[in-house]
Amino acid sequence: MTESLTTLLVIAGATATGKTGAAIELARRFDGELVGADSVQVYRGFDIGSAKPSAAELAGVPHHLIDVFDPNEEVDAVAYADLADLAIREIRERGRLPIVVGGTGLWIRALVRGLVDVPAVDPEIRKRFEAAAIKEGAPTLHAWLAEVDPISAEAIHPNDALRIVRALEVYEQTGTPLGRLRAEHALGQARYRAVFMVLDMNHDQHGLVIEDRAKQMLAAGWIDEVRSLRAEWGDEIRPFGSVGYREILHHLRDGVPVEETLRTIRKSTRVYARRQRTWFKSEPGVSWRGERAELSQQSNLDRIAEELRL
Repeated sequence: MTESLTTLLVIAGATATGKTGAAIELARRFDGELVGADSVQVYRGFDIGSAKPSAAELAGVPHHLIDVFDPNEEVDAVAYADLADLAIREIRERGRLPIVVGGTGLWIRALVRGLVDVPAVDPEIRKRFEAAAIKEGAPTLHAWLAEVDPISAEAIHPNDALRIVRALEVYEQTGTPLGRLRAEHALGQARYRAVFMVLDMNHDQHGLVIEDRAKQMLAAGWIDEVRSLRAEWGDEIRPFGSVGYREILHHLRDGVPVEETLRTIRKSTRVYARRQRTWFKSEPGVSWRGERAELSQQSNLDRIAEELRL
């Protein structure tokens, strides 16, 4: 039963599809507050490359779960869901609508439905896969993963050794692909009554938006931001593995030319967006998909209000 569950509005989708702008508009219309679901925006100092909204953009709309961790702290989907639960409870106590906005699909799933129950880490199995990642390289392990668990492989970057190793661990321990376990779990009991909207756009147009945004971020001082973060935290912090930050780190550390760095950022962002799109296409319970401009149409706003029972 979902009638007694707290109602959320979820605005999700691939990077650079206008999620934050749409969520701000909807917060103003429906008296809401935003709860971020972005695995980079949670870190202090990672501002430009994560498209973190400024105070001017928010214009008084409260936005929770940005700037909550130092870059050397670890946060996973379970920890995120715990923090989001608290923010949502406080928003509801103020009589306002919680609006979850972001593109980190696993975090949104953990919040809305909870995570699949998988075996605890087996140190011996993990040690073996970690050694293989060091010896063979993460992309090689990713190719292995694609053979046994194509769903997980599609959602994980080939260089993300941590998540690749975990998916391979679960497959070895259970004999079932983690992607399939998560897909089956997603059909289970909900933690919230979510009105789930996914933003998207024409692929060609999206490519142009990604390119323009990357140029604007560089012009806004993205390289200087990464330079300052390196000076304070070093090169090994987890958010430096995210799209864009990884490429700029290589520029600063390895001397990759800016023009090549920009091309690589564009390519990496498009690949990441494709993985996000694949994730949200398979997500159950999505009630609307479309472009931001369409979401702002009166007919869709009326539909949202009806689904929210406002």
